[in-house]
Parts: sequence; structure tokens; C-alpha cells
Amino acid sequence: MSQPKKKDHYAAVLRVVALLLLSSTLNCTGPALVDKNAALSSSSRNFSGDPSTDSQALSPREMVLLAGGSFTMGDDNQMPYEAPTHRVEVNGFWIDVHEVTTAQFEAFVKATGYKTDAEKVGWSGVFDVKSGEWRRIDGADWRHPDGPSSSTSPDEPATQVSWNDARAYAEWAGKRLPTEAEWEYAARGGLESQTYAWGQELHPSGKFMANTWQGKFPAHDTGLDGYTSRAPVGKFPPNGYGLYDMIGNVWEWATDWFDETYYQHSPSVDPKGPDSGTERAIRGGSWLCSDNYCSNYRPSARSHATPDSGLNNLGFRCVKDKK
Repeated sequence: MSQPKKKDHYAAVLRVVALLLLSSTLNCTGPALVDKNAALSSSSRNFSGDPSTDSQALSPREMVLLAGGSFTMGDDNQMPYEAPTHRVEVNGFWIDVHEVTTAQFEAFVKATGYKTDAEKVGWSGVFDVKSGEWRRIDGADWRHPDGPSSSTSPDEPATQVSWNDARAYAEWAGKRLPTEAEWEYAARGGLESQTYAWGQELHPSGKFMANTWQGKFPAHDTGLDGYTSRAPVGKFPPNGYGLYDMIGNVWEWATDWFDETYYQHSPSVDPKGPDSGTERAIRGGSWLCSDNYCSNYRPSARSHATPDSGLNNLGFRCVKDKK
């Protein structure tokens, strides 16, 4: 893997930041009072970070096996590149129960000596909550996602991880990144043509179903869902397939090259994205999505970033072919 050029990397991350800041301003249900009983403990799923015990990351019992099937992909009532809706069939596959954590990524680094793109260039993109702005921060990397003086807990999703880095981890773990179709099939949790991964209401019965931004972005996040940044994995209810944080918390890399018009001609069986491109697809929204600025906390929502981009709201999970 060639080392990214610092000038090119800077321009690429600035493009990604601009894209995320220009996310759609579609109306959504406003925030409700938090139901503290809805938060689920993830202690039984946490990993030790010890390479001797976690050397291959998630084992199949900590993945969910999806039998595969057909579903309606996309949404005709949202952004143009989420349309047209179309029937897609996916084969069965295993998928990680939650996003790859810092502890799991650390196990990979300890075992391989791997250096991420952000570490190679010496900086990365950080959304500064205090200023309400995206900034280039020297020393931001997966160990210090918000800058050199910051830290992350072992059970938080690993961020400041580029597509290149995520693919390297997946290969080491004997897995791969999901296609957009696999990701959306999994995120929907068996629900057909629903706006959210849990139904039609953003906050059903007053519950927070995902880690997102409450309040007016970017001025102030009230943290009514319990978090004003990344949450440890598994703190919100799982979807119908038992998967945590498919929506919100951090964006997740897909393996596909991104093409706004791909749905107009994509295959109906196991589509894998365009053959080439300049940016890779990302899915699921993040803790920076708010109801006044962005509606990307939906299974059909799509965005994209250059393969060497790292941000403090961008992570990944892996899949594995059914055998």
C-alpha cells in the first residue's frame, strides 16, 4: 500500500468534510425524553484487546448469520442517489454484531505492526464540538480520534480508520467489508420499506434508538440520548436481526465504489457496485446527524469518501461469506 501524499490527502479530506456538511435538511420527528431503560449493556460482547485471545477479531458466534433473501433497496422520497427503489437479492452472509471496536483494532495493530493512513500523514479530520467546525488536527488517529490529547475507550468503535485501513483489518481477520446491498439488507433488520431501521417513527414511544445529535447542529448537542460523541458499541437497541448501531454512532465503510446513478442499472442479484471510481460508499449516519440538518440515520441513506479518508465519526464493521 503506497503512502498517501499529504497535499492530496488534505484536499481529499476537505472534500469529504464539505460533503458531510452539505447533507440533506429533511424534516424528522423532534427529540423526545430519553428512556434510560432502552440502553443495553454491551459488557458481554466486549473484547479484551489481547492479541492472544482476540487475534482473529470476531468469531462466528459473535457475528449474525443472515440467510439472505430479497428486499426493496433505496428510497424514492429522499435524496436522488437513493433512488430508484429496486428489488435486490443477496446471498447469505455473516455480519459483525457491532462496529469494530478500538480494542479489536488494537489487537490487529499489535499483531501486524500496521500503520494507518492518518498516522502516515500525521493528521486527520476532526469535528470540533466546541467550535462547531471541522478542523485539520495534527496527531489525530485511531488512538486519539479527536486530537493528540484525546483518547478512546476499548469498547468505542474504531474511528480515524480509512477504507484502506478497514480493508487491511478485514483481510487479517479473514473477512471483508460489506457491499452496499448487504449493508442495507442487514440494517433493515427484516423490515420492508420502512424509513428507519426500527419502523416509521424516529423516536417510537419516546425512545432513542440510535446515537445521533439532539439540538440544533452544529451549535449544541443536548445529549438527551446519553452521548455527545461516540458511544460504546451496543448501547442502543438492536435491530430485528440482532445487530447494534447499524444506524448512528459512526458512519461505516462499504466495499463499493460510489456512483450516484448506480441504482439505475445495478444488477438485481448481489450487486457489488461500479467497477471503478474515486470514492467509496459509507453508510448509516453518525452521532453528528441531527433532525435540523441531516437525515442520514436511515438504512437507505448513502454518502461517500476517498479511500484514504479518516474522520472521528467514521468506522466500519465486517462480513464473511456463508459457507
